[in-house]
Amino acid sequence: MSAQAISVALPRPSIPPTLLGGTWSFARREFRDAMSSRWFVLYTVAFTVLAVGVSFLSLSGSGSHGFAGFGRTAAGLLNLIMLVVPLMALTAGAGAIAGERERGTLMYLLAQPVSRSQILIGKYVGLAVALTCSLCAGFGVSAGVLAWRAGGVGVRSFVVLVGLTILLALAMLSVGVLISVLSRRSSVAVGISLFVWLALVFLSDLGLMAGSLIFKLRVQEIFALAALNPLQSFKMGVIVSMNASLDVLGPVGAYASHVLGDAMPWVLAGSILVWVTLPLTAAMVIFARRKSI
Repeated sequence: MSAQAISVALPRPSIPPTLLGGTWSFARREFRDAMSSRWFVLYTVAFTVLAVGVSFLSLSGSGSHGFAGFGRTAAGLLNLIMLVVPLMALTAGAGAIAGERERGTLMYLLAQPVSRSQILIGKYVGLAVALTCSLCAGFGVSAGVLAWRAGGVGVRSFVVLVGLTILLALAMLSVGVLISVLSRRSSVAVGISLFVWLALVFLSDLGLMAGSLIFKLRVQEIFALAALNPLQSFKMGVIVSMNASLDVLGPVGAYASHVLGDAMPWVLAGSILVWVTLPLTAAMVIFARRKSI
């Protein structure tokens, strides 16, 4: 028997997956699971229908074409995005780890020759891609309606809106994944995510108003607190992208415009980016150091 035949007959040692390869495998699995989830499909269809509805209303109410169509649609979609997108991302991230733990499949995943960081990053990337596809579907149909009825003038503000929306979704997904790592059951994780969504969407504005009256906060302090909320940063960023003045937000907006000037969009985008990185980093550290399942 030749040396070549002997080498073929011998069993080949198993090669552990690389960091990128293992992460990508989990990302593909999570993407397929998300796209096949009926709740995720329902969110996508609802967001698409609402986005198209806002587009038709903006066009019918503008009385003109071009920038009015895209500008009105961006303004109309602002409140819709602040309600729907955080809810989508938070609930999607809430089941990432807690769902696997509750179904008993997390032990099987950890038994594979991969690290905990690979599992967490892979699941995050898969959900992030699924969320991006869902949002792009809604925005794509809405943009098609606008291009058909109003032309392509003023599309820049709409593109900025899409980019900031995806960044906001990634930030809320990071928070949802952190909640999922800390929770033992998916129902608890979803409940906490709903409370966080309620706090960010509704209670933050009321708390900021009450705090400014009770503690007599200065304008710069109110702006700093508002910028800490990713939803408020998103709203101000969209307003700036439409070439509108933040004076519509009152003294706080006027102060921000005067102090930050042209750096305003970068500051607001950076604030949202912090919400993308910090919760995800905290989730990775906690998940890696946790000894139990």
